[in-house]
Amino acid sequence: MDADIDAVRVAGTPDGPVPVVVLAVEGEEDVVPIFVGFEEARSIARGLDATDIGRPLTHDLLLDVMEELGGKVNRVVVSEVTDEGTYIADLHLDTPRDGVVVDARPSDSIALAARTNVPIEIAESVFEEGRQEAAEFDRLDDIRELHEEA
Repeated sequence: MDADIDAVRVAGTPDGPVPVVVLAVEGEEDVVPIFVGFEEARSIARGLDATDIGRPLTHDLLLDVMEELGGKVNRVVVSEVTDEGTYIADLHLDTPRDGVVVDARPSDSIALAARTNVPIEIAESVFEEGRQEAAEFDRLDDIRELHEEA
């Protein structure tokens, strides 16, 4: 299923604020929220905004190294969710020798997708397990707004 990054928001939980990447799936009203760390969420937001802060941060550096070696990101697939609720992603890369698939955290994969505009896909079983009403996330603060206030 084709997906896009709908938003990077912050949810209030009993344990405090937690960043969440909201993935919208083409043709569906529900979304898939993936809870991530603050640094990963900020990196995804920077990728969406194409923010250049001078020297490369980790995701920018990874892309620079990959490109210098002749590779590029082809697509990101959120392929599985474990019994514990952990999402698993596959980073599909084109290299000078062949295409490869690398196991990666969804947050890192999505951060790279945000920088490269490659397709994001979600396995149908993952969508069905993780789907939630989009309205639940519309009222949450955008991480960029919180970052500006800090």
